[in-house]
Amino acid sequence: MVVPRVQAAIASAFGEEYRGTDPVVRPSQFADIQINAAMALAKKVGMPPRDAAARIVEALDLDGICTSVEISGPGFINLTFDGTWIEELLNAESPGAPAVPAAEAQRVVVDYSSPNVAKEMHVGHLRTTVVGDSLVKVFEALGDSVIRQNHIGDWGTPFGMLIEHWLEIGENSPEAALLVDDPSAFYQAARAKFDASATDEDGFATRARQRVVLLQGGDAETFAVWQRLVAQSKRYFNAIYSMLGISLTDDHIAGESSYDAHLAQLCQELEERGIARISDGALCTFPAGFTGRDGEPMPLIIRKSDGGYGYGTTDLATIRYRVRELEANRILYVVGAPQNMHLRMVMATAREAGWLPDAVEAVHVQIGNVLGEDGKILKSRSGAPVKLMALLEEAVDRARAVIDASRPELTVEERAVTARQVGIGAVKYADLSVGHDTEYVFDFDRMLALSGNTGPYVQYAAARIRSILRKAGVLERYTAANFVGIDGGTPGTTAATGVDGGTPWATGATDTAGTGIDGGPAATLIAVVEPAERALALHLLEYGATLHKVREALEPHRLCTYLFELAQLFTSFYDQCPVLKSEDSVRESRLALCALVLRRLSEGLDLLGIETPENM
Repeated sequence: MVVPRVQAAIASAFGEEYRGTDPVVRPSQFADIQINAAMALAKKVGMPPRDAAARIVEALDLDGICTSVEISGPGFINLTFDGTWIEELLNAESPGAPAVPAAEAQRVVVDYSSPNVAKEMHVGHLRTTVVGDSLVKVFEALGDSVIRQNHIGDWGTPFGMLIEHWLEIGENSPEAALLVDDPSAFYQAARAKFDASATDEDGFATRARQRVVLLQGGDAETFAVWQRLVAQSKRYFNAIYSMLGISLTDDHIAGESSYDAHLAQLCQELEERGIARISDGALCTFPAGFTGRDGEPMPLIIRKSDGGYGYGTTDLATIRYRVRELEANRILYVVGAPQNMHLRMVMATAREAGWLPDAVEAVHVQIGNVLGEDGKILKSRSGAPVKLMALLEEAVDRARAVIDASRPELTVEERAVTARQVGIGAVKYADLSVGHDTEYVFDFDRMLALSGNTGPYVQYAAARIRSILRKAGVLERYTAANFVGIDGGTPGTTAATGVDGGTPWATGATDTAGTGIDGGPAATLIAVVEPAERALALHLLEYGATLHKVREALEPHRLCTYLFELAQLFTSFYDQCPVLKSEDSVRESRLALCALVLRRLSEGLDLLGIETPENM
């Protein structure tokens, strides 16, 4: 609620062209929040920052919201909120209403994960998979229509080699089983045979090349084997996705093969329109603004000199399909940073061809590398990429050792479940908590720590609250149906507006008869009295705005930061404000506040694809 009011005041003071100005909301040691917009506006409007701040304050309507609005320093605007207003927002609830108005909802295509058939998923796939899935969950929570696209590598020259190897060893052989159990071993065995026979005119390599021609020509036997190869690889992909808690299914696969029938026509259209031309035997486009080291225009090859098609061709067909058939308003490519140049050239060509209209946003969500302790790209001791399944299993094993030592009173099954939740959660959170375009060092000890900005720290806060509510005998009350999402279900949203334009969540609404919305007893109203309660309450009200920022900036780490700070504020609140030992209404209010924090933590972790343990 505050952000739009500040923006309206800026527009009133300086003109409509300034309405979109970022209010620059910051914490303040002198008030609840600080508005720093005047500092950036000063030069634009030609007046001292403090005078600009005074103009904003004069136009600012915060009746019933703030008890104090003050200008400090060179032009900071300090706002102190009315405690009653905070309580009203905190206790408001409107289940099921979307946080984003329907008019703003978008149709978003998200391209992520994208492993290759017959190849092991490695640690690099971890980032594209978990970042993409988290963005998808946030979009859906905010009312967007999301289309998942898993653009797997399932076509091209290597498949001649793989198919021929499959036919030689036999579908039911132990070697064929490697396609699911150890895809890299299967691929390397085929590659070794190919390389060893490179000079043999009648050898494996020659037969593999002939098999490519048969595959692309539609040979029935070859195509059937290709289908079985893809099906086996899907089993492996799904095992990874299941372990990670990823929402991708076979229905979301849109591999390179999907577009094969359209590539020739696409090339013809580009050539006929003069967008593509022959260069060194290959058909290329030369999008404006891309030059090599020699200053010459850089080519995007869309048909090779031998008549084959490359990634550029398929990616152009993909964009055209997503705009025309899927009717996307927004297309996101959650892909490694090294592909930035390629994707920008593809997008530029698509815009020139009219396949990517200006009204459709296409964004490369760049994914940085995962590094080892030596500061280099993470690899195994042998120098090979770290296998993702092995890494995840190690994370669970490490978490299990800690859980076994710290919680021996839990059953074997409970410890196994908690270890999986903590181990997988730790890996995913470590990945998501840093900017997606930055590199980070993979460190199990740091990931699994119960201190600092880690998944286990946030999970522990949630588990601790469950224990508090359990001791108070109210856990079931606060995990009832009106607490959507607290047990890992889909989080609901509210229509009420928070401090910074977000959407608060309440502990349960009551009707006029004093009964709960689900027919149970009336919910306890939260009273905000102590400073630690106030700080916690204000942060709770920032949840909705945080999700909007994730949606706009495509930065899941903002949600991680929010959850970490929420866990910290809860710890301070619990240390300073007795809960179980308080009496009567104070106790009930604080228990309700604890429950609301639990709900927020659970919902936020769920959007990150991380489970909330019952015990830690």
